[in-house]
Amino acid sequence: MIARLVAVVLALLLAGAAQAAERKPDLILTGTIVDSDNQTYREVPFAVPAGTTRVTVRFSYTGKDKHTTIDLGLFGSERFRGWSGGNKGEFTLSETDATPSYLPGPLPAGTWKLVLGIPNIRKGVSATYEAQIWFGDTGAASTFSDGPLATGPAWFRGDLHMHDAHSDGECKSQSGNKVPCPLYKTVEAAAARHLDFIAISDHNAISQFDAMRELQPYFDKTLLIPAREITTFHGHANVYGTTGFIDFRLGSATVPDLNALLDRVAALGGLFTINHPALPSGEICMGCGWTVPDTDYARIPAIEIINGGATALFGNADNPISGIAFWQDKLNRGYRITAIGGSDNHDATAEKNPVGAPVTAVFAANLSESAILAAIRAGHVFIDAEGDTTRLLELTARNGKIAMGDTVTLHPRETVRFDLHIAGAAGAHAVLIEDGKPLAALRDGTIAGNDVHLPFQATFDGKRHWLRAEVRDAKNRLLLIGNPIYINAGPAGP
Repeated sequence: MIARLVAVVLALLLAGAAQAAERKPDLILTGTIVDSDNQTYREVPFAVPAGTTRVTVRFSYTGKDKHTTIDLGLFGSERFRGWSGGNKGEFTLSETDATPSYLPGPLPAGTWKLVLGIPNIRKGVSATYEAQIWFGDTGAASTFSDGPLATGPAWFRGDLHMHDAHSDGECKSQSGNKVPCPLYKTVEAAAARHLDFIAISDHNAISQFDAMRELQPYFDKTLLIPAREITTFHGHANVYGTTGFIDFRLGSATVPDLNALLDRVAALGGLFTINHPALPSGEICMGCGWTVPDTDYARIPAIEIINGGATALFGNADNPISGIAFWQDKLNRGYRITAIGGSDNHDATAEKNPVGAPVTAVFAANLSESAILAAIRAGHVFIDAEGDTTRLLELTARNGKIAMGDTVTLHPRETVRFDLHIAGAAGAHAVLIEDGKPLAALRDGTIAGNDVHLPFQATFDGKRHWLRAEVRDAKNRLLLIGNPIYINAGPAGP
């Protein structure tokens, strides 16, 4: 187990560090305030270049020990954009979202002005200020938080698919009427279930990002990941990790095919995942199933194989419209695609199909957006179909050096030792699946305790295979499902 943690974490830390390194500011403004500036305003102009997608300002000044105070605000080239006074030393704004006190909206090129208010500076005192300014992404590890909400490698559990008032989420008002459900109710429900992260994925909308930025500082144990559900006539897909606009009109002149859409996602650094691919399409559920022609699955990092709405309908995650068979077909064709789950919750107060069921568990270097998404790409993921946040499923090989999502290279007839670690599922039974078929290597697979290791070995033929594990209860209902270890696999795609 220790060796496995070291191997996985080193890879994730390197990936996370590459993505999360803060870049240098594009502009630094400095100046001096003196006693004659007391109770005056000073404008500090700066040029915003064309094509800017975000403006971030980090402001600091000296003299606080002498009771000097400098308040802060911002005028754009066309209008007032906000005033935070002395309560914030950093703020950001884009077309979709802004730090509370500031207004989101277009960022036209031209001369912008920091506005410094000086309510107090004593006679004979001077102070210096510095404003660091970024145009675009600062390179932070998370969109809405200043840093990781938890440090160090661990299994982090979350919900990757949910809706609120910014699309079709509804709940009962104080008077008992059905109304668009405020986003904070969803975050509140996730926090109550002790989820480590959630992704609010409203249909084609990006207006939710402004509310998420306001809520993140308060919900400092629940990472809020920007997402939206790209909802087309031929299928639905989530995109995580970007707030930039993505044209969802698949089949139109602006988005003629899926590759054009995927190119835009890639340019923004987003993670694209297919949602509920086996749902029916048509009048029953318009565009819900995945029917996009000529999909290049080598470009698809993940598929939602367990959907909370479908599970609630059938009472079992392994149901006729789950995405498991769809996913396994792609694995058998040589594509390396991570399986994830999502509640698809549309009512934060619902007891049936609640927030956090299923749970997607991700082994990441820390609790930040970049680390969670890197771990999903790497396949270090299992799903708890019922939304339990204490269960564990780990499949490893070679004394823990190979984990779910990794590849082990074997010679023909070479035997490899595996270890299946399961916690929180006493009385259930484990099943191994090789290339979509049960593998008889675990004897009866009975899980005799609350935290058990089930070692086994298997011999392979030197060809490409995949091996995953799942846990089922006494009624054969699916509880846990893990991503594969790949045998002799090459890059993603056949």
